[in-house]
Amino acid sequence: MPNAAPAARERVRLLHNWWDVLRLAWSVRLMALAGLLSGVEVLIQVLTAYAYQPPIPVGVFAVLSGLVTVAAFVARFFAQKGISE
Repeated sequence: MPNAAPAARERVRLLHNWWDVLRLAWSVRLMALAGLLSGVEVLIQVLTAYAYQPPIPVGVFAVLSGLVTVAAFVARFFAQKGISE
């Protein structure tokens, strides 16, 4: 984009406190939980393929993962104690 404003050409860079954000942000914690729930859903699918019928219906962890992902998206917009921008 040759006519782009200088701000549009700014390079992507890490936050100065990226380690604190990684350790303390609820959005990161919720995204990790969503990943774990997705993994459990895959595990249940694999077990079901080998004729093991888990006590939890198929799809429950996928729905939970989706809900936690939405919560992580929302959490990203809230200021959190201990993390400064």
